[in-house]
Amino acid sequence: MSLISKASDYFLNAVWPTRMLSIFLVLATAITIRRWWRWSRRERPPLPPGPRGLPIVGNLPFLDTELHLSFAKFAETYGPIMKLRLGSKLCIVVTSPSLAKEIFKDHDTVFANHHMIAAGDFITYMGIDMVWSPYGYHWRMLRKMCVSKMLNHKKLEALYCFRRREVRHMVSQLYSKAGSPVDVREEMFLTAFNIITNMLWGDTLEKEEEWRTTVEVRRVMDRVLMLFGKPNISDLFPALAWLDIQGIGRRMKKEISWLDRMLDSVIEERLKRDRERERGSLRREGNVDDKQAKDLLQVLLKQLNLNLKTKEGVPNNTTPILTISHIKALFLDMMMAGTETTSSTVEWAMAELLKQPHIMKKAQEELEEVVGLNNMVEESHLPKLHYLHGVVKEVLRLHPPGPFLIPRCPSESCTIGGFMIPKGSKVIVNAWAIQRDPMSWDNPLEFQPERFLRSGGDEFDFSGNDFRYIPFGSGRRVCVGIPMAERMVPFLLASVLQSFQWKLPNGVELDMSDKFGFELKKATPLFVIPSPRLSDLTLYN
Repeated sequence: MSLISKASDYFLNAVWPTRMLSIFLVLATAITIRRWWRWSRRERPPLPPGPRGLPIVGNLPFLDTELHLSFAKFAETYGPIMKLRLGSKLCIVVTSPSLAKEIFKDHDTVFANHHMIAAGDFITYMGIDMVWSPYGYHWRMLRKMCVSKMLNHKKLEALYCFRRREVRHMVSQLYSKAGSPVDVREEMFLTAFNIITNMLWGDTLEKEEEWRTTVEVRRVMDRVLMLFGKPNISDLFPALAWLDIQGIGRRMKKEISWLDRMLDSVIEERLKRDRERERGSLRREGNVDDKQAKDLLQVLLKQLNLNLKTKEGVPNNTTPILTISHIKALFLDMMMAGTETTSSTVEWAMAELLKQPHIMKKAQEELEEVVGLNNMVEESHLPKLHYLHGVVKEVLRLHPPGPFLIPRCPSESCTIGGFMIPKGSKVIVNAWAIQRDPMSWDNPLEFQPERFLRSGGDEFDFSGNDFRYIPFGSGRRVCVGIPMAERMVPFLLASVLQSFQWKLPNGVELDMSDKFGFELKKATPLFVIPSPRLSDLTLYN
């Protein structure tokens, strides 16, 4: 009995408390986990609503090729913020000004990164350009350099001679084609491209070589933008990106390689000329003050040399890291953004004015009053052309160059409109739908430039402060080229309206349908016939 008693005492004094403690800990853990689970489900915001998709492919089978239309139609059912599964990728679509404000202003830092597509590495030189580089020191320095050295009002004013020369040349070319149909988009592209490249690298190329380069660049850029806007399995299923099933990556690399070689030849030619100048074998040409009208390549090469002379290229707090690859990446950004968007916007403007001739007549009457018919319009006239600016703003409202702007990628999970936006998701602000929202605009589908003349229209500038009107985006990643666009688009449109009367070819009906892509273009190119309008025909020469 003594042994049994001792065993019982041992069990009660040692084993039983240990077991009781273990049972207590298990129960306490289970209760804690249950409470945490219930709290997390109660407190954590849900994902936005959205249509049900299919396994693996998600909502892809239910989308039309015109994504801006499909997303706007889904928003009518699921609201101004919704989720879509595009393959394995979670996509959040926003279609209201208030939610756009939360993304672009209230949580601007979280959404400061652009969502990179699989084929984008090639065109961005592995993400070192200004448009696609992650938000941070590198991006801030590139933006600061572009604004301070090129895309500011003082520098753009100094480079007006380039824009004026190319616009005059365009008017002369159109005069030589008077009475015959001309492709508006093509004419505007060639002019915009020549303006941009003159500002980028001046007269580095000889005229004949410059013409050949322009023609070939046009073809290559068309193919690049087509690849950029094409649905890619590598984006929909990132785990398969290494296979490049559609070959989009390989084709993009081939096209960018050509542009890369072209830019290398431009830079090498400039370096060669600079070396010859240093030896005194070349004198400075032209009647433009070199101190006032330096092109961007000259400025960047000077900055590159400064970097190489300071701590073996390692920058201090005020000097950005700069290499030849950075220069080429910046040039590609400007060529892509500054040419296609400009030519497409002017084409849409001409289409809308041909559709409503009374609006074209009003714009031309304003030009007659401000400029006259015995003089050529100058950029200095633009501030007085209020109705023309209303036309441009209305075109950008109905036909924004980038219908989805550039999709964002949140750096951390964030709550927008009461819904959870997970880190790494693709966030699309449907500017096309926002700018046609009947809750924000009267008669939103009608082309009415007058809407921007009421109260001066100052609230609807291009800076993105009013989230009903964001053709160039908003926030810290707003388009850096706005000062350039504010000059080029009105100047080109004013020049063709003042210099010519326009009509459609006989038997041709105006097609206003658009084609979705990285940029929103007219589905069919606009061909129109110009006839001289100026009283002094010598102005066309």
